[in-house]
Amino acid sequence: MRTVKALRTWAPGVAITAAAIALAPAAGAMIPGNYEVHTPRDPGHSWLWMVRPCVPVIPDCLHVQGTPRPNGQAVPYNADAHLANGRYTMAIDQSDGVRCTVYFLPSHDTYSWDAVTLEGSVESTFDAGCGGAPGGTATYPFSLVRF
Repeated sequence: MRTVKALRTWAPGVAITAAAIALAPAAGAMIPGNYEVHTPRDPGHSWLWMVRPCVPVIPDCLHVQGTPRPNGQAVPYNADAHLANGRYTMAIDQSDGVRCTVYFLPSHDTYSWDAVTLEGSVESTFDAGCGGAPGGTATYPFSLVRF
């Protein structure tokens, strides 16, 4: 009887420990949570990232929900970031990635950042620029600050 009671007390602890180990971020991986994106790219908005594990759970994958502040005239986004060689990479097709004075143009943005320092860059590729300018690529630095 004592053995069964001890097993009932011990078994949940083992299950909780196993789950914590299985769901813990890999060494050097970003911790899920809320982050502010610091970048000179769009001085009219700051961005908040809500970073969660991917669903279904995929090793070395985080889901990013980007929310602009203020929300007016900026489009929120969702994307998965994948960890490889100590860097996360995430691609987003932005309907408003090129911000002109009174209109917006689409861009394809690839974010890449260091999993430890949380510093990186976004490479924005677009087919057309403001005022009829040709398409091209622009690169902006960014850093993430957890709060």
